Amino acid sequence: MKYLYYPGCSLEGTSIEYNISTKVLLEALGSQLMEIEDWTCCGATAAESQALLLSYVLPARNLALAEKMNDSKQILVPCSACYLNLKKTEEAIKKDKNLLGKINAALAQEDLVLKGDVTVRHLLDVLSNDVDIEQIKEISQNRMSDLTIAPYYGCQCLRPFSVFDDPEDPHSMDALIQATGARVFEWDMGGQCCGASNTSTKPEAGMALVGRILKSAKGADAILTVCPMCQMNLESSQKKISQKQGIDLEIPILFLPQFLGLAMGKSQNDVRMDLNLSNTGALTQKAI
Repeated sequence: MKYLYYPGCSLEGTSIEYNISTKVLLEALGSQLMEIEDWTCCGATAAESQALLLSYVLPARNLALAEKMNDSKQILVPCSACYLNLKKTEEAIKKDKNLLGKINAALAQEDLVLKGDVTVRHLLDVLSNDVDIEQIKEISQNRMSDLTIAPYYGCQCLRPFSVFDDPEDPHSMDALIQATGARVFEWDMGGQCCGASNTSTKPEAGMALVGRILKSAKGADAILTVCPMCQMNLESSQKKISQKQGIDLEIPILFLPQFLGLAMGKSQNDVRMDLNLSNTGALTQKAI
């Protein structure tokens, strides 16, 4: 399969390992990624607070650039926040032609036109629906059979667009985890919020939410995520939350393609485990 690829800002900064491991995994699975030429920031969470139209124009520019490439009608997006912004724009212009006109008036400054003929898809959607699970099983050879893994989805890849999973009871990672030989950790926190930017603006509230998730994951060997912000929140505050609650809540946090890459025989360096903030030593010793 061919996909246009929108990495987004986080995957070129704090989550480089997500970018690298995604490319390594998709290549191993026989898929081709074509990065959108001259892509720019999707607006993250800041654009909408400044101007509603801006929050549509920024992702729309990337959609228009994707259409211009004409290599594929599907855009693969690993970052959940980027996915949400691009998907929001894709859906909005289908319902509001007046909005599409305003967007194209802004894009005309770069001689760009948005038609609305590309589909935005999250990495997890592609992995759970396009990939042959049997291929992962065959290559993995139950390499992860000694592990119990907690799948963590977060909010933005599931809400408000329930395209490929149930936001209240998500399970799209289950088959992928099981294909490696690992067991899926049974919990009800997979679709719960990690606090998002509250960990910076309201740290007490943010860390309380992260603490609930980490505490609920006791008994798992690792948590897998598909969101840069979720990964950062779950990794960066473990020591502080453990000290505050008087319980060891440290646990490896991996991006899903890092885990699948390791299961398929890629090295720790291939998927850049050295960039993870959490201690992944126990996990790799047990599985590899």
